[in-house]
Amino acid sequence: MRHPPLTALVIACVTALSATATAADRTTELTLYRNDNAALYASTTDGSVGEGYAVVRERRSLDLKRGMQDVVIGDLPIYLDAEAMALAFTDGSSKVVSQRLLLGQGSNAALTGLIGRNVDVVGSTGQLLASGTLLRVGDGLLVRGGDNLTTLIRDFAAVRVQDGHFPTGSSLSLRVDAARAGQAPAVLSYPTAGLGWRAAYVATLQPGAACRLQFESHASIANRSGRDWHDTQLTLIAGEPNMAKASTPRPMMAAARGFSAKAEALPQQDSIGDYRSYTLPAAVELPDGSVSQVPLYTDRTLDCVRTALYENGNSFQPQQPILNRDFNQGGGSAIVSTLKLKAFDSLPAGYLRVLTADRNGTPQFIGEGRIDDTPKGSDATITLGTAFDLRAERTRTSFSADKAGRTMSETFRIDLSNAGDSARTVTVREHPSRWRQWTLISSSSKPSEQTPDTLEFRVEVPANGKATLDYAVRYSWTDADNPQP
Repeated sequence: MRHPPLTALVIACVTALSATATAADRTTELTLYRNDNAALYASTTDGSVGEGYAVVRERRSLDLKRGMQDVVIGDLPIYLDAEAMALAFTDGSSKVVSQRLLLGQGSNAALTGLIGRNVDVVGSTGQLLASGTLLRVGDGLLVRGGDNLTTLIRDFAAVRVQDGHFPTGSSLSLRVDAARAGQAPAVLSYPTAGLGWRAAYVATLQPGAACRLQFESHASIANRSGRDWHDTQLTLIAGEPNMAKASTPRPMMAAARGFSAKAEALPQQDSIGDYRSYTLPAAVELPDGSVSQVPLYTDRTLDCVRTALYENGNSFQPQQPILNRDFNQGGGSAIVSTLKLKAFDSLPAGYLRVLTADRNGTPQFIGEGRIDDTPKGSDATITLGTAFDLRAERTRTSFSADKAGRTMSETFRIDLSNAGDSARTVTVREHPSRWRQWTLISSSSKPSEQTPDTLEFRVEVPANGKATLDYAVRYSWTDADNPQP
């Protein structure tokens, strides 16, 4: 069959290759940076994903001849930063004169990884069309045989690898000057996309009146890089380093859920610059097209706070007093359920799933929210969802403005209803935002919290009953605050 061409970069690449890189005794160190792109973790996405950011350090052994030669290193990921790739010979016996990246993308991605390898090219009837070193893929295959003759094959059915190993991904073509022949140890380092991680938390609410939860913390590690990673030493970086170049890689389920994280199996935590690192205690397998999970911290029981919240407005601060009667009418009816916990250690950003047991003791999902990077001792709050049995109605009952006296007043009534079989406490959060100078002049319930831009009330609503909150605020300003007549 006729294969479509690859990119122009691939077509213009290697014309003569006389040495290859072997993967013998190879050890890989992988540093992954956090990435929240949903495509990395989606179970329905096909193929590779050019998101995420990782730095790779691979130990390679190159079989070299003495003098100048061309070497191909295969089995590289698809998404690479060509300007940041570097190979160093650890014994100092050889040096890299130049390098060229062969991109493993498109329909011939797998064949690109075979450049520099001995292959058999087979026709549609099984006949051998050519045998030798694969020099180029694109609009056909360029193969140099043992007789030193080079053949261009445009129509073929299959390519067989003579040594049995079929690499994937991209390849790196190197021109190397070797001081002596033999195996030369080297370290290859490069950044790549297609890899990323984020935290995954599960909180199971415990029975009883007090808010307590069982807290599990894991790292979800996504590999859509176009290659497998075997026996890899893995370090995870929490934080957000700046990526300046637009071309830089951007930052089958194998989830091991249900295990108990033991201290000896946890990552080694440390600080690196302004960020936090987690080094896994043992080598891991990261197959291409997988999302794996490893524990971050030991499972533990934490105190928490559940809140039924009815909130209107935000911390908006106008440039001058707002005298329009209908400003911030509000009136939505939804009351949301929130969950707050205190970070027992620094928690990397990720998503928290919350479960609670039903009457049969079966854990059921009741909400999910994002936790941002949270330092130890700080609060993390997520919204679980809309409370089914609770409703609210907000009404402005009066408004007056005295421009000459530079004051205005308004009052609100908030009616709360509870259709459930147990009493509920609803937190009403209001943001007086007509002007920054205001005073609470009356309320039917004492505020539980008051700040320069927030009023909070805790209102008890009986089972199958209702409750009402009334409050009034007065704003005041100076002529300099409101220069308009």
